[in-house]
Amino acid sequence: MMKAVIVNPETVLGKIKPMNAVNNGPFHKEGAQARSSLKDYAALEIPYARNHDAAFSSNYGGEHTVDVHAIFPDFSKDPYSPESYDFPVTDNYLQTIEKAGTKVFYRLGSKIEHGVKKYGTLPPPDFEKWAVICEHIIRHYTEGWANGFHMDIAYWEIWNEPELDKDDSPSKRCWGGTAEEFFEFYIIAAKHLKACFPHLKIGGPSVSNPFREPWIETFLKKVKEANAPLDFFSWHLYGRDPEYFSDSVILMRQKLDAQGFYDTESILNEWNYVRGWSGDFLTYSIETIIGMKGAAFTAAVMSVCQSVPLDMLMYYDFRLCSFNGAFDFYTLRPRKTYYAFHMFKKLYNAGTQIEVLSEVDKVYTVGAKGEDGIYTLITHYSDDMQEFEVKLPKGCHEVFLLDETHNEESILKTEDNTINLILRPNAVVLIESR
Repeated sequence: MMKAVIVNPETVLGKIKPMNAVNNGPFHKEGAQARSSLKDYAALEIPYARNHDAAFSSNYGGEHTVDVHAIFPDFSKDPYSPESYDFPVTDNYLQTIEKAGTKVFYRLGSKIEHGVKKYGTLPPPDFEKWAVICEHIIRHYTEGWANGFHMDIAYWEIWNEPELDKDDSPSKRCWGGTAEEFFEFYIIAAKHLKACFPHLKIGGPSVSNPFREPWIETFLKKVKEANAPLDFFSWHLYGRDPEYFSDSVILMRQKLDAQGFYDTESILNEWNYVRGWSGDFLTYSIETIIGMKGAAFTAAVMSVCQSVPLDMLMYYDFRLCSFNGAFDFYTLRPRKTYYAFHMFKKLYNAGTQIEVLSEVDKVYTVGAKGEDGIYTLITHYSDDMQEFEVKLPKGCHEVFLLDETHNEESILKTEDNTINLILRPNAVVLIESR
C-alpha cells in the first residue's frame, strides 16, 4: 500500500504562528538608479522584520542605521536632548519596512563586528545612561519624541549573541565584556525600559544557540533573582536537519520553564541552512541557501516549528547578502525561497492550524483553514524522488508546485479526494481546497 499524507480539517490544533517572520526589510531606492524589492516583499505579507545587522547594508543606510551607537554617536552627549541623536537614516529604513505592511522587531545594541577593532559591541561605559538612550529611541519611534513617529513596535530586544565568545577570547564579536558584566547590563536596561513602557515587550538576549550552558541557565537565574523583565527569550540556530530545529525548540522551552519563565515567549530569531561555518562547507551552505534545496529546507523548518512550543520564527536574512534565499543580490528578483514564504503566507492568513498526518519519510506537513478554504503545505526535503498519496476532504482542490522547474505554479485542479504525487528531490507543494 502506498504511503499517504492525510488531511483532517475537523481536528483543530490552534493558531498558525508567525513562522514566516524574517530579519530585515525590503530594499527601496527612488530617483536615479532606482531599484526596489518593496512590491515583491510586500506580497509576502511578512508579519515581523527584525532589524539586526541592518548596518551592514548600504541599501539601508550602512553604519548610520539602527545600532544604538549609530543613532547616539557621542556617548558624552545629553541623552535627554534631541540634538544628541541621529535618527534620519533609521527613520527612512523603518518607514520602508512599514510600507511593506510589516511590523518592526527592534534589536537594541550593535551588529556583529568581525574587524580587528570593535566599536558598538564594547560594553557601554555607563549602563544606566545606555538604558536612558534606548528609552528615548523607543519614545522617538512609538511616542513621537524628537519629531518622531507612533509606530506599532511591540518587541524591543536587548543585544545580540552576548555569549558567542568566551570571557578570555582575544576578539569578542558581539559583547566585549564578561558574562557577569552582561548579566548586570541586561538587568539594568530591562528594568528601566519596562518601567518606562510596561505595555511593550522587553527581552533578549539573542543567544547564539540553545546549548550555551551554563551561560543560559546562569542568565535566567540572575534575571529571575533580580525580578527583571524577560517578556521574550530570543535565540539562534543554524543547521541542516528540520528535526534538529524542532528538538531544539522543545529543549529551549524546557530551559525557560525550569527557571519559572512559563509566560516568556520563545523566539528563534536567526536561523538558516548551515552545513559548516568555514571552507567548502560554508561554500556549500551558501549554494544551498540560494537554491531549491534551501527553499525546501525553509518550508520544512517553518512546518515543524509550527507544531512545537515556539512563538516566532525569524529567517536570517532578507538583507541583500549571501544568506538571502529569497531575493537575488544583484537583480532583486525572487529566488526559490521567496515562493516558500509566499506559500506559507496563505496558511498564516487562514489562521487556524489543522491536523495533517504524514506517513512518508522526509516529508513535512502543516495545514490551516480559514474563511477562504483549507491549505495544506507539503515539503519533500530529500535528495531522492518521492511518490505518495494525499488524502483530502471533499471539495475542489488546486495543487501548486515549487521545485527546480516550477515557481509555485498550478499543476492540477481536481475534485478527487485522493491525489497521487511524484515529487523531485527538494520540492514543496501547496494544496488549496474549497
